[in-house]
Amino acid sequence: MIKFIEKIFGNYSEKEVKRLKNTADEIEELEPKIEVLSDEELKNKTNEFKDRLQNGETLEDILPEAFAVVREASKRVLGMKHFRVQLIGGIVLHQGRIAEMKTGEGKTLVSTLPAYLNALEGKGVHIITVNDYLAKRDSEWMGKIYKFLGLKVGLIVHDMEPEERQIAYGCDITYGTNNEYGFDYLRDNMVIYKEQMVQRELCYAIVDEVDSILIDEARTPLIISGVGEKSTELYKVADNFVRNLKGVVIAKEKSDREHLDDENADYIVDEKAHAVVLTEKGTKKTEKQFGLENLSDPENMTISHHITNALKAHGLMKDDRDYVVRDGEVIIVDEFTGRLMFGRRYSDGLHQAIEAKEKVNVERESKTLATITFQNYFRMYKKLSGMTGTAITEDQEFREIYSLDVISIPTNKPIIREDFADSVYRNEIGKFNAVVDDIVECNKLGRPVLVGTISIEKSEHLSNVLKKRGVKHEVLNAKHHEKEAEIVSQAGKLGAVTIATNMAGRGTDIILGGNPEFLSKQEMRKLGFTETLISESNSYSETDDPEVIKARQTFKEISQKFKEITDKEKAKIIEFGGLHIIGTERHESRRIDNQLRGRGGRQGDPGSTRFYISLEDDLMRLFGSEKIQAVVGALGLQEDQVIEHRLLSNAIETAQKKVEGRNFDIRKHVIQFDDVMNKQREIIYSQRKQVLNGENLKDAVLKMVDDIIEKSINIYSGEGRYYEEWDIEGLVNYLESTFVPKGHFAISDEEKEHITRDRVIEKLKEIARNVYTQREEFITSEQMRELERVIMLRIVDEKWMDHLDEMDQLRQGIGLRAYGQRDPVIEYKYEGFSMFESMIELIQEDVVKILFSSHIEKVPERQLVAEPIFTNLDGEPKKPKVREDRVGRNDLCPCGSGKKYKKCCGR
Repeated sequence: MIKFIEKIFGNYSEKEVKRLKNTADEIEELEPKIEVLSDEELKNKTNEFKDRLQNGETLEDILPEAFAVVREASKRVLGMKHFRVQLIGGIVLHQGRIAEMKTGEGKTLVSTLPAYLNALEGKGVHIITVNDYLAKRDSEWMGKIYKFLGLKVGLIVHDMEPEERQIAYGCDITYGTNNEYGFDYLRDNMVIYKEQMVQRELCYAIVDEVDSILIDEARTPLIISGVGEKSTELYKVADNFVRNLKGVVIAKEKSDREHLDDENADYIVDEKAHAVVLTEKGTKKTEKQFGLENLSDPENMTISHHITNALKAHGLMKDDRDYVVRDGEVIIVDEFTGRLMFGRRYSDGLHQAIEAKEKVNVERESKTLATITFQNYFRMYKKLSGMTGTAITEDQEFREIYSLDVISIPTNKPIIREDFADSVYRNEIGKFNAVVDDIVECNKLGRPVLVGTISIEKSEHLSNVLKKRGVKHEVLNAKHHEKEAEIVSQAGKLGAVTIATNMAGRGTDIILGGNPEFLSKQEMRKLGFTETLISESNSYSETDDPEVIKARQTFKEISQKFKEITDKEKAKIIEFGGLHIIGTERHESRRIDNQLRGRGGRQGDPGSTRFYISLEDDLMRLFGSEKIQAVVGALGLQEDQVIEHRLLSNAIETAQKKVEGRNFDIRKHVIQFDDVMNKQREIIYSQRKQVLNGENLKDAVLKMVDDIIEKSINIYSGEGRYYEEWDIEGLVNYLESTFVPKGHFAISDEEKEHITRDRVIEKLKEIARNVYTQREEFITSEQMRELERVIMLRIVDEKWMDHLDEMDQLRQGIGLRAYGQRDPVIEYKYEGFSMFESMIELIQEDVVKILFSSHIEKVPERQLVAEPIFTNLDGEPKKPKVREDRVGRNDLCPCGSGKKYKKCCGR
């Protein structure tokens, strides 16, 4: 019914696009007026726009003219003029929405329109890409437009120094990856001087491949960590024990009690729920092995935790699918892109369990120093927008989590690609035989083929079969990712066969006939040009270096030669039907399948796609309906017989929707928990900023003293109405250990007769302020203010890091509350709030203790509690810097008290 109504009245996207066409008309009507301007006059438009904004006009007021200026600048600088649909896409991005634009529609160029417009406010625009290669390419390529118009362009990639990052963030438009932006935010909230912060206020972001970053990456938090103190030996012990257990795998909804009590199995692997559980037999074996009476007792939680992780490592985590082992390290493979995630580790001890399983060095569990999810990081931007070729299937999640709506932008030319119905086979052998036959048939013609697989293992299996059939091909997976862009760009050459995991070079166009740019680079290598000169030869930066100028001229000539060759090849390929795309399996997410389809048929090119499926595929085994299995079984299909029917394709899509719904629920669950932490994080980070900004903390410290006094009186007076009923000794000991000098708090017999709580509180406040004044006079007001900042930063950072660990432990065990009919999220909120309040009290106590009880002659310098870890997510990870005490426990305390560190600030 809904589809019928949409056919008549149009869907939401169509209505919005129609509404925006008026603005696109305005922009195009300005073309004659703008194209007659000289270069200098065009550049001066930037200052004119800034002045108009200063005088009260809004970005919406100047949008048509600003877009027209960018369009003309692009034509002059890059020889590319924005299409009408690209103008509409740019308006959508400026409005803080998601523009869904098909592959090859020029999303990179679209982003220049809103980026330029919003940069005019001078607050900084962030353009977020999925990898360093795209960030560097786009900053240089599109940066030429911005520089022509007088704006500064910055680039954030790994291995940059803080000073370089500050400069890059200070630019009008800054390119970088989601990881770098997120880690810089966390590191900024760990610095000890305001001048060390690199980011400005988060104002406007354009997220490229927005579905990859805000959906696929949403479940993986960014974590800066140091190495913890727990021993790794128990992981090895647990691994050796689990190796000798017998497991049974359940693929469907059969994880009921009868299976859990299977007398022949020690543990059950439930693939669908992605869980492993010991059977009664396995539990008894564990108790006997470790000498336990009851494995479920709280004191046995550590052993139980290690055994569970060892079971997960062996039962659920597969080499060449979930991770690879390289140079003695376990490296995670991203399930959505197939890329290696250098520097990332599975949390909660799972990574260590896999290391034990693979017999490599087991790293110590890390201690969390700072963490945030991408969901909460990107929601901090005042305005957020994104672009991708596949977002409409996740429309609900974008609205619910990020308050973003998705607008599907029409293509510049009609899509003529043919998407065939799925070919379904009984088993994998029949399926792969059909896939290879299809590849061989296309290859004989010279028609290029791109084959998508969902794992490294499957891509290498297919590669081996093709080698036996004598088909020349390229393999692109996490093991061979170094030349990703180059391999993908050439996947459209005559006779090319490319096998790729889901990484498939997002952001790199597959051009029919091949990409002249990459062919030219290969030719320049043969001519003896260095890699530096080859890189510079296609750069857009200004230079007067004669070698670079020569390299650029050579590159231009070679590119022209290859363009003539590739144009001829393209004409032949179009005759054969364009790029043929083969999917060897359906992914859990329809978006990933759509991304693979979208590699072909760009800009009106012909092409075709077909997915080959077997009933043994993970998606079909775990989520396919019983009806599909029954129909195929009734037909008595042989392994080489195929079924092609829309009903089957629809049933498969229904299975995918099931998984997408489940994954959405998981991501919602993640953000519900992280929202609790996020509120706490905002409070702590805002306090740190007050300290870094040099605010006077005297009133805040005295307020802490007042709170401590009132709390201590309540504790030590109890219900006692009269002074004689109070725990005087306990009160005096507590006060003298906190802020009152020995012997300063005494009440005469005469005072005792008239004493009240309020009078004691007033007396203590008076003592505190006198002590505080004396200390301030001793070291001067200026030094006292800095001392307050030094102590506050140190204590807040220490307590916050400990709190993160405690919250993580709470999170791990909170799920058990569901067995008691209690909502784990609500329980986590209540307990998390209580723990946060306790932490604030501890911060107050420790700050006051150190300020009042230490003998200070010289204000100590600010020091990091722990060094942030930098990881190269696109290269080899750096080893983490372990937190080290800069002062030995028996050394003199740096605060100047004359006491040993362990008896003073190190207590």
